[in-house]
Amino acid sequence: MQHYNFLGQEFIFLRTMQKNINIKNKRARFDFEILDTYTAGIVLGGTEIKSIRLGKANLSQSFCEFNDKGEIFVVNMQVDEYSHGSYYNHKPKAERKLLLNKRELKKLRKEVTTTGLTIIPLNLFINDRGLAKMNIALAKGKKLYDKRETIKDRDSKRSLDRVKKSFND
Repeated sequence: MQHYNFLGQEFIFLRTMQKNINIKNKRARFDFEILDTYTAGIVLGGTEIKSIRLGKANLSQSFCEFNDKGEIFVVNMQVDEYSHGSYYNHKPKAERKLLLNKRELKKLRKEVTTTGLTIIPLNLFINDRGLAKMNIALAKGKKLYDKRETIKDRDSKRSLDRVKKSFND
């Protein structure tokens, strides 16, 4: 907290904004097999970017889809309302437009329509210029036995790491 005096008035600035924001979709790599990744810009309003800079976003149930004009939107992304926002605050679950090159959009649309793949957000971050970006992935849904195999591999890796650690100590 910093105190400043300006024209006889005292102002207090709270340092609650985080430096590096990296909001992850933890279920994405478990539920889907990632085939290709892209980095897309995201169109946000004023209170949306402020909420994201505070780390108040959730990607767990979100996915991406194309509209009639060929634009791609992220659906079901939860961005909590900004605490200091007024009447002009945003809707928490609104569709948000993603910005990609035309070539990338055409390729993604072709893959989604022909092979039945899906586009999911992996993480949301703020780049070094202060712009919100989202890593999205072209993915194929895993079957139940693939998920069980992933859990088994994770558990065996964890137990192997425990054994290695006990030998090193």
